[in-house]
Amino acid sequence: MAVTVFASHHCTPSNMAANSQGIQTLLEAEKEAAKVVQKARQYRVQKLKDARTEAAKEIDAYRAAKDDEFKRFESDHTSRTTTSQTTIDDSTKKQLTALDEAVAAHSAEVIDKIVGRVLQCEPKLHPNLKKIEA
Repeated sequence: MAVTVFASHHCTPSNMAANSQGIQTLLEAEKEAAKVVQKARQYRVQKLKDARTEAAKEIDAYRAAKDDEFKRFESDHTSRTTTSQTTIDDSTKKQLTALDEAVAAHSAEVIDKIVGRVLQCEPKLHPNLKKIEA
């Protein structure tokens, strides 16, 4: 059986100073790491803000382009609709004028025919009527 002997470490002032200095170095390194992490977080947050701003600009530009495109489309089709409506209105006016002229030209003839038919009446007794002799 082997016996292990541990050497006892006594806290000497030089040991304590070295230990304290090591702890101080670790604390400083931890503070430095915390600063690096904080800077990384700030950098990430700033990048997200920049990305949002850039996306908002792109969305606004896209919206403006689509609005312009819609306005051009609307104006093109409105002018076509207006032209078509004008053509239809002109055609309707011409047809109404032609009808008015036809009525004026043939109204006397039509009235004579109607009056002639009304007056062309031959009174007859109804076939079901029985003759009563008195």
